[in-house]
Amino acid sequence: MGTDGRECLPEQPARQRRASLREWAPLTLLTLAVLVGAGLWSAGLRGVAQLLWAAVTLVAVLPAAWTTLKQLWHRQFGVDVIAVLALVGALLTREYLAGAVIAVMVATGQALENYAQRRATRDLRALLERAPRQARRRTPDGGIEVVPLDRVAVGDRLLVGPGDVVPVDGTVEEPATLDESVVTGESQLVGRAAGEQVASGVVNAGAAFGLRARKNAAESTYAGIVRLAEEATAHKAPMVRLADRYAAAFVPFTLLLAGAAWLLSGEFLRAVAVLVVATPCPLLLATPIAIVSGLSRVARRGVLVRDGGSLELLGRARTLLMDKTGTLTAGRPRAAETVVAPGGDRDEVLRLAASVEQLSPHVLATALVRQAREQGLALAEPTDVTEEPGRGVTGRVDGRRVRVGQLPGEPPEWAHRVRERAELAGRSTVWVADDRGPLGAILLEDPVRPDARRTVRRLREAGLARLVMVTGDRPRTARQVAQTVGVDDVWAQCSPREKVDRVREESGRAVTVMVGDGVNDAPALAEAHVGVAMGATGATASADVADAVLTVDRLDRLADAVEIARYARRIAVQSATVGMGLAVVAMVVAAFGGLPPVAGAFLQEGIDVLVILNALRALGGGLSRRDVPPETRELLDRYAGQHGGVRDVLTRLRDTADLVATRPDAAECVPALRAVHRRLVDEVLPHEAAEERQLYPALAGPLGSDEATSTMSRAHVEISRLVDRIGGHLAQHEDGRLRPDEVPDLLAALYGLDAVLRLHLAQEEEDYFSLNPDEGPAAATR
Repeated sequence: MGTDGRECLPEQPARQRRASLREWAPLTLLTLAVLVGAGLWSAGLRGVAQLLWAAVTLVAVLPAAWTTLKQLWHRQFGVDVIAVLALVGALLTREYLAGAVIAVMVATGQALENYAQRRATRDLRALLERAPRQARRRTPDGGIEVVPLDRVAVGDRLLVGPGDVVPVDGTVEEPATLDESVVTGESQLVGRAAGEQVASGVVNAGAAFGLRARKNAAESTYAGIVRLAEEATAHKAPMVRLADRYAAAFVPFTLLLAGAAWLLSGEFLRAVAVLVVATPCPLLLATPIAIVSGLSRVARRGVLVRDGGSLELLGRARTLLMDKTGTLTAGRPRAAETVVAPGGDRDEVLRLAASVEQLSPHVLATALVRQAREQGLALAEPTDVTEEPGRGVTGRVDGRRVRVGQLPGEPPEWAHRVRERAELAGRSTVWVADDRGPLGAILLEDPVRPDARRTVRRLREAGLARLVMVTGDRPRTARQVAQTVGVDDVWAQCSPREKVDRVREESGRAVTVMVGDGVNDAPALAEAHVGVAMGATGATASADVADAVLTVDRLDRLADAVEIARYARRIAVQSATVGMGLAVVAMVVAAFGGLPPVAGAFLQEGIDVLVILNALRALGGGLSRRDVPPETRELLDRYAGQHGGVRDVLTRLRDTADLVATRPDAAECVPALRAVHRRLVDEVLPHEAAEERQLYPALAGPLGSDEATSTMSRAHVEISRLVDRIGGHLAQHEDGRLRPDEVPDLLAALYGLDAVLRLHLAQEEEDYFSLNPDEGPAAATR
């Protein structure tokens, strides 16, 4: 399959060029013919010029009339009927130049509309390509054979290799670690014990495991998701052009006015003149230009919208539904915190875990190794590494046997507290132990995108009245993310079918947009009025059924797209309204005999130029976000990179606070306090002072005023005050043990500083660092 895809690639540019030539060839030829006719007329060959113009009119009227008749047969009524009547009238009255001018305008509108429609085709290709086509089946003699998926029967024993997609619904025969986010939206890896059931479409994130088929391929979960997407796409109503919505009122008015002019004057030429002036070029030209301008702008912002109808609907949207994992969150685990046993070394625990996990393909292993390397830890080469699916990895590091994964046996008291803490925070726990027992735990999280909250605010400002998060994740985790980003409602533990039902319910009330990134989101994206896929994360299945695709891994580009879509639609409506208003005035003049057809055609051209110039305004404006100058981007890059070091100090600060809270009489309390205070003074305060001096003044332009950073400046004052408060305690304290009377105030300062500084960092990352268009969302979470 992959080879065939590579062989087809060279043909695609040629095919695209041929399609482009077919689109623009009629307009080019008709325009050339009209200009040649003008040259012949100027040379005195008026009969030949008239004949050429008549041919142009005839060439334009035949396909237009056929298309209009088909539309009327299917009970579709649009503005094209006026153009057809004007062309026919021009032929009957021998006003061939007027007919030729109308033909060029009609061809221009059609070319622009075809260009917008040709951006992509809506299909299920990637969704189907991702579906497994083969399975590894165990043979009675103990071997393994690869068979087509349709030959897998209920009861067959299969082998699912590392990274494989589970081919059919089945029962796990050995412990397995699975990434189920593609089907359920659950961001955390799930361990399945022997005897538990798994759905097709989920990914094996651990070692190979045995699976007994419970359903055949046609009846399995993944096939059901594909059918859902197909059904939703099939019954989705076709887009109605903005121009056709105006036609409902404009066309009957035009026909009545033309008929009245003919009946009252007895001159058919007046009716033709009315039709010529009424030719809806502001709708056929200005509207597509504004919409295509919008399509071009959102594409430059990293959002590919499939057609003009989708952009129009995006501009009218009132409700937005968003998936959580990979949309509002990063979609990949990150080591958030390392908790160690009493007296343990945090860096050593992380180093041991990352060293063992270096050879593991597990996605959690990647997160651990990345975190250790970002902290500058020197990883050792592990030996005797073995991996037990669903349980963890064991290996020797510097001669020491280390186990990373689940915690065997009865955990000590401190481990119970870690479990409760992880559960409350919605985090996964990876335990690190040696032969003597657990050394510590690494808490993993799927962080909220730094640009998510700002994006939600901008979407509200753009006119979206209802924002809902819909996810397959657990209620507690879902609620925490919903509170962080500020959505109106949250629906958790939704299956793909339930997501479709939710979208259908919301779509019945208002124009609805759905944003997602996984296979489980594809049916819901197809069901929504406008489906938006996070294509930069590799979600090809959801991208192929979506109406728009975010090609950059930044959620704030969705807000850009909505603002641009609303602006482009407003310009299109404005251009159409002004153009048609001027056309109505000219139609009345023509009805009274004041405008012959040729003069009316050129007057209509003048109106066209006016509305086209207005429509071109859609190429700029409409965005509430200001561009960030290059020098400010450099500052954002620099200070975003420094946040990693500040977070490391924060970790030490929290450890010290916990030590003082649990063992205030310990001899190591005062040295720990002095060490963390030294880092606060040497690293954190200079960072905050430099931001105050350099970064905040530079952000006044992009944020609109100096006042935009005033609350953050106040946070700097509070951070400095709390550091001084801790330093004051240390200045009055001799080395030794803490006195009981000073512990409460020290704890207030330590925990207060921890809370203020964490909130301050999060606000900077959400409000400031997310402004950098060159920086991905993960940058601020380093």
